[in-house]
Amino acid sequence: MKEEEDGPPNRELYALLHISPDASDEEIRKSYRQWAQIYHPDKIQAPHMKEAATENFQRICEAYEILSDENKRKIYDIYGMEGLTSGLELGTKLNKAEELKEELERLRKLKEQQKVAAHFQPSGTILANMSLPHFLRGHGFMRGMAMTSSVQSQLSTRNALSIGGNVAVNGNSGGGGATLVFQHQLSPVSSIEFVGSTGLRSLLGVQTSRHLSQHLTATMGLALSLKDGSLNLSNMWTRQLSETTSGNIELALGSDSTIGVGWQKKEQKSSASGQLKLGINSFEASANYTRRFSKKSHGHLEGKIGSHALVLEVGGGRKLSKFSTVRMLYSIGIQGISWKLELHRGGQKLIVPILLSRHLNPVFATGAFLIPTSLYFLAKKFILKPYYLKREKQKALENMERTSAKVQEARAAADKAKQLLQNVANRKQKKQQEVGGLVITKALYGSVKALKKRDEPVEPNDELASQFIDVALPLNFLVSDDGQLKLHEGVKKSGIMGFCDPCPGEPKQLYVEYTYGGNIYEVVVDDYAELLIPQERHRI
Repeated sequence: MKEEEDGPPNRELYALLHISPDASDEEIRKSYRQWAQIYHPDKIQAPHMKEAATENFQRICEAYEILSDENKRKIYDIYGMEGLTSGLELGTKLNKAEELKEELERLRKLKEQQKVAAHFQPSGTILANMSLPHFLRGHGFMRGMAMTSSVQSQLSTRNALSIGGNVAVNGNSGGGGATLVFQHQLSPVSSIEFVGSTGLRSLLGVQTSRHLSQHLTATMGLALSLKDGSLNLSNMWTRQLSETTSGNIELALGSDSTIGVGWQKKEQKSSASGQLKLGINSFEASANYTRRFSKKSHGHLEGKIGSHALVLEVGGGRKLSKFSTVRMLYSIGIQGISWKLELHRGGQKLIVPILLSRHLNPVFATGAFLIPTSLYFLAKKFILKPYYLKREKQKALENMERTSAKVQEARAAADKAKQLLQNVANRKQKKQQEVGGLVITKALYGSVKALKKRDEPVEPNDELASQFIDVALPLNFLVSDDGQLKLHEGVKKSGIMGFCDPCPGEPKQLYVEYTYGGNIYEVVVDDYAELLIPQERHRI
């Protein structure tokens, strides 16, 4: 089957042989021999099942032929079946060498295009400052604007060049500048950068970075100001404190000497950071926290206090597409009350701060926070969410209609594969029951949405009923003699014998209910996640 968009490689051949993508040649041979004994047509007595056995035996042989060949396995791991076929989804194997060459040439050109794109990375920010007080006084709504842009080009494996520029306008005054940065990789653990800037900040500088150990990095920089001739020296040490947390210490010596300490923590659903900076005539402390509520939405909280700042920001954002995110923040501090609208797309940012009031009126401050928040949740509940649900449902129906014939065929093939596994699976299940071992009592594989409603009664023709399949039998077959079951990480589960993809293009999960030692357990895992049972944490 075709790989899902934005997902890991399908790796169906690894699923067919029930092996890890990192399996050795010996593990591949051993697994092939075991499956060949199950599906060899000569082992099947029932005439009506010989055809199904032959089909599955040919699939096992093809998987072994590809994965046991070093070159074919490399092509498959990189390009999938597209690299080994004429481009059809798991279609017939190519007979003409010219066709295979054409396909690999197409994939090579695609890879080259991706490589060029990776070596030419543009980024930029547009900041447009708006002011409601200015507008009410008749001075216009915009009070200033700033733009920065840079392009980084990878000249070679060890050299990179970045060219950037910036311009800022505030009222009747403005200015700009340009920056050139050349980076050279001295060794796998050290690099050096040469910086030249003219305009608002004219300077020449050099910065070097080195990994002192696996968890410690040191950076040292020296900059010469072309305006007043002053020298500025900076040092930073960054240490990885844990898998998710890092800390740093920074020392700057020059016209404005400072010392600072900071930390960052990034987990799957949240991230946080903090910094304390002390100078000769100033100090500043800041912290921020971001919480991801789902794959598409997040909340953000940030605070800053110092000699020249006292501000609190709260808000959130939503992912519009793979590359685009919007965010709205509410800010209150000594400079006044404001909103900040942000649009992030790829490496580009559009930031629009809107100053609402310079006075900290409690009533106005409360209204400025509650009104847009209430409007957002009302719009989300009564306009946005119904629209997206309707659109997703329409897309799902169109996808079901488009893939219905393919899914029916895959279900029929899965049912035949189950019948061939049934006798061995029943014997294994009976043996495990006798010793109080691992028995899969219920297992469903399919749409995430459908599995959430798995306990609700459904009609045979109900849409939800077609979004998952019963896979208890093939899982019981895969239970080892010592009462364990392992599904490998990074392998799409629809490729397992007796499985199929009941809803192509939809995110899928596997729900398993099992008994072990007289106790009941249950677990839900994502499509590409590892499953290892039994585990005590699954116990109900």
